[in-house]
Amino acid sequence: MSRILVIDDERSIRNTLKDILEYEKYQVDLAEDGKAGLELLKKNEFDIVLCDIKMPVMDGLEVLSHIQELGIDTPVVMISGHGNIDTAVESIKKGAYDFIEKPLDLNRLLITIRNAMDKSNLITETKVLKKKVSKKYEIVGESSAIRRIIDMTDRVAPTEARVLITGSNGTGKELIARRLHEKSHRSGSPFVEVNCAAIPSELIESELFGHEKGAFTSALKQRKGQFEQADGGTLFLDEIGDMSLSAQAKVLRALQENIITRVGGEKPIKVDVRVVAATNKNLSEEIEKGHFREDLYHRLSVILIKVPALNERPEDIPLLADHFISQICGEYGMPQKKILPDAIEKLQEMKWTGNIREFRNVIERLIILCDKTISGADVDAFAAPLK
Repeated sequence: MSRILVIDDERSIRNTLKDILEYEKYQVDLAEDGKAGLELLKKNEFDIVLCDIKMPVMDGLEVLSHIQELGIDTPVVMISGHGNIDTAVESIKKGAYDFIEKPLDLNRLLITIRNAMDKSNLITETKVLKKKVSKKYEIVGESSAIRRIIDMTDRVAPTEARVLITGSNGTGKELIARRLHEKSHRSGSPFVEVNCAAIPSELIESELFGHEKGAFTSALKQRKGQFEQADGGTLFLDEIGDMSLSAQAKVLRALQENIITRVGGEKPIKVDVRVVAATNKNLSEEIEKGHFREDLYHRLSVILIKVPALNERPEDIPLLADHFISQICGEYGMPQKKILPDAIEKLQEMKWTGNIREFRNVIERLIILCDKTISGADVDAFAAPLK
């Protein structure tokens, strides 16, 4: 049952609204002034707030400001018998969902509540989805090696410094990049990921910088590139060691001047992007071979973060196993499986050439093939890595 808070200093209006809304199957709480309403909001969760404007102790606009300061995102509908256009505009500017004049039109009120309820449901769904996404990209581990990386990431995140993340395949370089974004002031803007190794060299420039209509045979319309799409946010260039030299030159210019030009275009476009790059290659060796520009390397590597391999932090395997068992069982809609200590010991003895990615696959295999518990014998039978 949806819950509504009514804040009004007139008892008759409070009681009338309570009777109407309870008849419509809503749960209703009442507050006689703004201060009492705020106390209820701090202690309880509401789907909608109906708040009078003219009240003693604290008026409705003050209540609305305090709700914003507390970070409460419940839709607030302002109601007033002294309403005018200026009051309504000020209410909406301060974050109110809507403004309704007294005497209240019952149909208008119920439609507004229904629409506000839809918004409230969307807010709740968004929170749930964000939690799922953040859980998916959570960095799991308590070893000194991973704690050191997490501490460095959190220290660098609020700055504008460019970061180059290195490490073997499957170590979780993307998780570091996402944490840098989420802990930065850019977290409300896009996080755009480009896998440089997966895009053919002849298309990488169009992918990054966009193109104008007719720039090449298949360019049937204008297209924004990833730099423009990430404007205000973070651009994650994964596997940058595989980028062509011509694209590297354009990326270097974009980093130097914060300006890009679409393929086939002449107009310079200003962009505000924080670039985070990652690679599994030794860029020093690539520079010596002439495959990577040294000046671009120095532009990208203001901060260097090397993600440890799983073999360097075996003490994290129990936590990782629990994390992936919970995650995978949840995805499959099956009861949680238990992993026995001897199975953990076996997993810690294994050499993980594919790092976290390989480890997750092995846990998924064990969940599918084993009964309620995963034993050391199961690990011997089903978890043999590539020789």
